[in-house]
Amino acid sequence: MTNLLIEHTHADGTLVHGTDRGDAAGPILKRKAWGRTLRQGFRWGRELECWYLPHSRDNAAYRPNLEQLADELRAAGFTVELTIDNTERRSFAEAEADRVERAEDRADRFGGYADNATARSKGRYRAAHDIADGIPMGQPILVGHHSQRRAERDRDRLDSHMRSSIEEGRKAGYWSGRAEAAAGYEAFRKDPRRTLRRIDKLNADLRAVERWQRGESAHGYKRSLTPDTVEELRLRHEELTEEIAYWRQVIADAEAEGFKVWTKDDFQKGNFVLGRYGTWYEVLRVNAKSVTIPHIHNMEPVVTKESNRDPDWTWLLPYDAVRGRAADQAEAEARPQKA
Repeated sequence: MTNLLIEHTHADGTLVHGTDRGDAAGPILKRKAWGRTLRQGFRWGRELECWYLPHSRDNAAYRPNLEQLADELRAAGFTVELTIDNTERRSFAEAEADRVERAEDRADRFGGYADNATARSKGRYRAAHDIADGIPMGQPILVGHHSQRRAERDRDRLDSHMRSSIEEGRKAGYWSGRAEAAAGYEAFRKDPRRTLRRIDKLNADLRAVERWQRGESAHGYKRSLTPDTVEELRLRHEELTEEIAYWRQVIADAEAEGFKVWTKDDFQKGNFVLGRYGTWYEVLRVNAKSVTIPHIHNMEPVVTKESNRDPDWTWLLPYDAVRGRAADQAEAEARPQKA
């Protein structure tokens, strides 16, 4: 009977030691039922030589889920030890700085992969053309001639080089895209509109934790307030509060550089709002987190209630998607569109 260790620390996240990639634990670990979201599967780490749970670093463990995992592994015939240490942790700012640094390292590494693949693709392409240059234009394979076997070998080699060149070109494109994404990691993370949506989600998570701490239901269930759960919720509350403060500072920095955070106080019925794709819409209603507008599929630069194909067909435009405001239709028509 194999002994497994499920271990969680802030520094390393959730790891499962003592199992091989191909044994009976794999199907259980790979099932997308784990982590705080209950939608993640473990992955095998070649360098770690163990299973790891993505996105579990720098987060407190969700104990009930890990206990369920331990029970399922025991039912499959394993002896399982579960250890959770949520005490030692670095600040969210330190963790985010580390993520940015690792993204920069990935960008350099993936860029190297792309350069190597490009070089291989060009080398194969040149090799194919060197072979083709030795074949007279329009020269067929002369069946029965002493040159037949060599001509057939040249044909096969040329085909192999061209296929390899195309495949290496595809690899170069793939790694180039990965490098570009990694290089843009920090800008992606700190995009103000994306950050506003992230803050909304984190605030919802914080409210859920506070309801559980009061013994109330959140997300459709209550948490049993055992000493372990109380401590887990305290740590989670601390993490969320710190992370929200970090992202609010990102928004404050963006505002200092000219970014506008739109709210319901900026609009009233009859104003016009600029949407994502450069279209102005009449504001039909002002809501807490959005404005109600005529339906977006009108294909006009300025959309009013009267021009809406169906007056009852409306859309909600969240404030994080707002690009501008006009007091009335005349101002909207006079102002240039922008994405």
